[in-house]
Amino acid sequence: MARVKICGLTRGADLRAAVDAGADAVGVISEVPVDSPREVDPATAAELLADVPPFVTATLVTMPESAERAVELLRMITPDAVQLHGEWTPDEIRFIRAETERKVLLAVDADDPGRAEEFDAVADALVIDSTDDSGAGGTGETHDWERAGDLAARLTSPVVLAGGLTADNVAEAVRAADPFAVDVASGVELSDGRKDHNAVARFVANAGREMELA
Repeated sequence: MARVKICGLTRGADLRAAVDAGADAVGVISEVPVDSPREVDPATAAELLADVPPFVTATLVTMPESAERAVELLRMITPDAVQLHGEWTPDEIRFIRAETERKVLLAVDADDPGRAEEFDAVADALVIDSTDDSGAGGTGETHDWERAGDLAARLTSPVVLAGGLTADNVAEAVRAADPFAVDVASGVELSDGRKDHNAVARFVANAGREMELA
């Protein structure tokens, strides 16, 4: 059964709804160079993630200008893990991991399997996403799930499937790709940055339905 991360949380009520629905991880977005209604300032990110209970992974999703800034944010916000978007080198990922002792997830474009393979031994997990030209996710676009599954089978790192997932298609996506986890933001929203609690609950439930449908 795929684990679930509910991302782009901006309100405490939405975070609690994700936890109550059984999400394994929650994500808060801060310091990204693209216009996103899901972005919050670092202080708000710290407040939101401080309320995450034990056994749920509090994740900072960010796209800082440098590895040094990533370390600063992690020390300020103190999440359990960080999900990085953008252009990074293996040495920068190693530096962030060593300086913060946090798990580092790296987002890679679904159409660039070579990059996923390059970072396979460096990142703690790889987020296979539909990204824009800047390397940011949150496009709301799906990609080839079976191809992502083939990639996941070749990698040693856990693969998190993202990009265009909703409560209606997540069971099919999990069945096709067999990922370690799935990640959703816009696919469970009433409006930009505001989560639909019913959709969140359905998403979490349906992510576990692949065994029933197989």
